[in-house]
Amino acid sequence: MMSKLLADILVLFHLGFIAFAFLGGLLVLRWRWVAILHLPSVLWGVLVEMTGWICPLTPLEQRLREAEGESAYTGGFVDHYIMPLIYPEGLTRGIQFVLAFVVIAINLCIYGLVVAKRFRTSSGADPFDEKGDGV
Repeated sequence: MMSKLLADILVLFHLGFIAFAFLGGLLVLRWRWVAILHLPSVLWGVLVEMTGWICPLTPLEQRLREAEGESAYTGGFVDHYIMPLIYPEGLTRGIQFVLAFVVIAINLCIYGLVVAKRFRTSSGADPFDEKGDGV
């Protein structure tokens, strides 16, 4: 029972990580320090998609499920959990490249806003800073 619970928690963490890689840059608009966590997450997500690597969380989840007597699935996390929601046909290399480029495009736009905001406020307080101290 404990292994199944851990596997389910791991799936939620994995999904959260993917969401953070896709849209975590929005948090950078508010808290610039989040970029320290977000940029490596984006890099990892893009590398996994572009190279076809399997994220280490996937085999760990599969081992936890097998420990509970459940059958492990084949393929990666995206293949098993995400793609059936979006593309019932399954994951192809072309789709992986599209997903990687979507992550890059979204984050380039967001970080472009961060840089533009920085340039606009370089002489004064940050308009998004509630304290008004520009930090």
